Amino acid sequence: METAAAASLSFPVISMEKLETEERAVAMEVIRDACENWGFFELLNHGISHELMDEVERVSKAHYRDRREDKFKEFAARTLKAGEKGDDVKDVDWESTFFVRHLPASNLADLPDLDDHYRQVMKEFAAEIEKLAERVLDLLCENLGLEKGYLKQVFAGSKGSPTFGTKVSSYPPCPRPDLVDGLRAHTDAGGVILLFQDDQVSGLQLLKDGAWVDVPPMRHAVVVNIGDQLEVITNGRYKSVLHRVMTRTDGNRMSIASFYNPGADAVIFPAPALVAGGAAEEKEGEEGGAAVYPRFVFEDYMNLYVRHKFEAKEPRFEAMKSAPAAPIATA
Repeated sequence: METAAAASLSFPVISMEKLETEERAVAMEVIRDACENWGFFELLNHGISHELMDEVERVSKAHYRDRREDKFKEFAARTLKAGEKGDDVKDVDWESTFFVRHLPASNLADLPDLDDHYRQVMKEFAAEIEKLAERVLDLLCENLGLEKGYLKQVFAGSKGSPTFGTKVSSYPPCPRPDLVDGLRAHTDAGGVILLFQDDQVSGLQLLKDGAWVDVPPMRHAVVVNIGDQLEVITNGRYKSVLHRVMTRTDGNRMSIASFYNPGADAVIFPAPALVAGGAAEEKEGEEGGAAVYPRFVFEDYMNLYVRHKFEAKEPRFEAMKSAPAAPIATA
């Protein structure tokens, strides 16, 4: 078994500039291996300006300090008091977070406590992340042998738009990391997740081959991870993996995670081209690599996920098999 330390050293990192050179095939192979064996990879030279990323980091950290820190300290004091007197606080996450919705309709203007500059910076950043997410999806299509745009089209649903939003989180220092995690272990429900994380304070880990492996902080990098929906669409070729955030006694880790997910009414199912024979109607259990994941509506999966986020994903997939049959697209 590969040790956690060795795995951290071999964590898949791709410079996207290489996709435009004679090294493209090697870079695409790193992405393929990452999706199949890690569930995570890290992108450098991805086209989002360093100046914009620096400003996103500056205003996000200032917003926590000015608007959210005092409230978090109240929560922290209650949590530590409960944990130290013996109460179980393992179902609590040591994080301060808020969510910005971009698509299908933005809520940026409605969020309290954000000044106009922060709103504009987040709007610009979201536009760049959206473009990068769609580029990543097409790279995955290429590796999978799917038609360019296939994943974006599946995610669009009947209304022509994915569900796209950003979770802005701070993971402040915790004096008792033995009592509480920053964020409990889970897989992500959606499609593809793009993370801009603090390059000074680590804490994000993924589970690989039975060991927890650090996702290395890198300046101006974007971490990509695979959500449950891509596992279904690829018929298990790509896997969503358990990940968590550990608490630390020092440092306040910034995490800006953007989720490019299917639209609420998008019908999710294994891509016919990735099922033996390409037959969409093949049933589970037939010979020759039939579809092993169910067909369902994304919103139905999310309704289940919110109740069972911190549990194993397999029972969620199993439960969707008995859900009302999702419609079959006829377009």
